[in-house]
Amino acid sequence: MPTALITGITGQDGSYLAEFLLAKGYEVVGVVRRTSHHSYERIDHLIPRVRIEAADLLDQHSLTTVVREVQPDEVYNLAAQSFVPTSFTQPVLTGEFTALGVTRILEAIRLACPTARFYQASSSEMFGKVRETPQDEDTPFHPRSPYGVAKLYGHWITVNYRESYGLYAVSGILFNHESPRRGIEFVTRKVSDGVARIKLGLATELRLGNLAAQRDWGYAGDYVDAMWRMLQRDEPTDYVIGTGETHRVEDLVRIAFERVGLDWREHVVQDPRFHRPAEVDLLLADPSRAKAELGWTPATSFEQLVHMMVDADLERLGGR
Repeated sequence: MPTALITGITGQDGSYLAEFLLAKGYEVVGVVRRTSHHSYERIDHLIPRVRIEAADLLDQHSLTTVVREVQPDEVYNLAAQSFVPTSFTQPVLTGEFTALGVTRILEAIRLACPTARFYQASSSEMFGKVRETPQDEDTPFHPRSPYGVAKLYGHWITVNYRESYGLYAVSGILFNHESPRRGIEFVTRKVSDGVARIKLGLATELRLGNLAAQRDWGYAGDYVDAMWRMLQRDEPTDYVIGTGETHRVEDLVRIAFERVGLDWREHVVQDPRFHRPAEVDLLLADPSRAKAELGWTPATSFEQLVHMMVDADLERLGGR
């Protein structure tokens, strides 16, 4: 039975990845920060089947200790400060977790279990002010937020440890991926939650920022399969993971409101408070390498994703 160590197991991607690996017969160990309260709602249904260990991306010793004790076959680093707007108000903290945290876990692997295969969650936000469209593994980076900058450090330090120490270390450059487990502060979940509240009479309006921004949105449950596939190859290689389709925020809003039979223009208010200081206008993946070499393609369409999220929030709020 192979063993996988997952940082960020309580997050959206971590919960889907844990489910995926358990179904494949893995022993799954989740790394969580020690706090006075536990936020395990995304993995409550998995608690009897996963092992939880306390460690912190800010603390080298705790990470090294966990890696030494677990001796994992695979390590997936999904933990980060991952909300872009927060990275503008807390740039130093974002750098500590999202950039230097990657170095600490790579050091833990190098020192305590150098045979482990390592997956780093890179981000399409590294492309930022894009130089070409669509974006593939060779597209130059130009991040436009402290989050994107921190992710770029994490990406390159992963490459550096691969080349310097011979670790099996890869980065998945994942484009936006969403689900009903997405944090409420992210725009896709903000929309699905807002639509459900308006439909149920709990709210009358939804305030949003830039409706013209375009993203390549996929389903998180599909993307964890790509993460796993990257660690099964003979040689470590980085991959862009996305759908190859782009949609505006306005498209997301329209489809979500149509799902409940409402006209979005009667309820959505554009609010300049929600605009970024430096906007990323267009992100679009070219996932052809992943398709050719990993055999990976997304199984869920954008419309199916939006419907799934709206339906889940309606159910959560007492609708259907």
